[in-house]
Amino acid sequence: MSYRRATMEASVNTRPVGELLREWRQRRRMSQLAFAVEAEISSKHLSFLETGRSQPSRDMLLRLALLLEVPLRERNALLVAAGFAPMFRERPLTDPALSAAREAVDQVLKAHEPYPALAVDRHWNLLASNRAVAPLLAGVAATLLQPPVNVLRLSLHPEGLAPRIMNLAEWRAHLFGRLRRQIEISADRVLAELFEELSHYPAPAAGGDEEAARAPSAIAVPFRLATEAGVLSFIGTITVFGTPIDITLSELALESFYPADPQTAAALQALAARR
Repeated sequence: MSYRRATMEASVNTRPVGELLREWRQRRRMSQLAFAVEAEISSKHLSFLETGRSQPSRDMLLRLALLLEVPLRERNALLVAAGFAPMFRERPLTDPALSAAREAVDQVLKAHEPYPALAVDRHWNLLASNRAVAPLLAGVAATLLQPPVNVLRLSLHPEGLAPRIMNLAEWRAHLFGRLRRQIEISADRVLAELFEELSHYPAPAAGGDEEAARAPSAIAVPFRLATEAGVLSFIGTITVFGTPIDITLSELALESFYPADPQTAAALQALAARR
């Protein structure tokens, strides 16, 4: 994405920069005094910035945004609102400039086989996956597999994986918790709309067999999926880029699933051998 286009997009419905700063501070549940102390400025100066009586310098604005953990996409919006050019580029993962990052993603996904792993963007749209993912999607409605494939929709839709998730109530609650946190952090309207959609899907009763099936030694919420190879049980991990300065990379996450029991490990090894 060019800086000109980024400027145009960030300028849509732009509000005063002070108002945006105050909103991000409140979203982080910080008082004006507490944030001023952390930013090492006076509370009076922070008040002037938030009310528009003073304008922040570019360096000050970026420092405040960093302390507030404002996503890179929204830092561009803050910069434009203050009259500065956006700083962070957004390019598709296929862009030659991101070839090293794409190669790293591909290596992580491939190295994780025969266990499933996938890469998603900020809206949980599937960007890439390894060969272990496809066999788990048997029986999913074709419409849910049309790009862009949304991983949350695919998981919780009644024509998706939901009927085969043995601990659906527990897994649904886990995903909703993650999504709520993401919305709180990013204030992303698309995520809020996705949450609204997912919340209207049929909700299973909590408890029951899924709670009884969980081993006493469980260390994380499992993902238990009925397949032709039996019930497979996974625990998941998330990998993100540590120091991104590109919006696409800052919003990309790798979801890797590991066997939660020896039976799952053996079944996945057998599936890989058949391939």
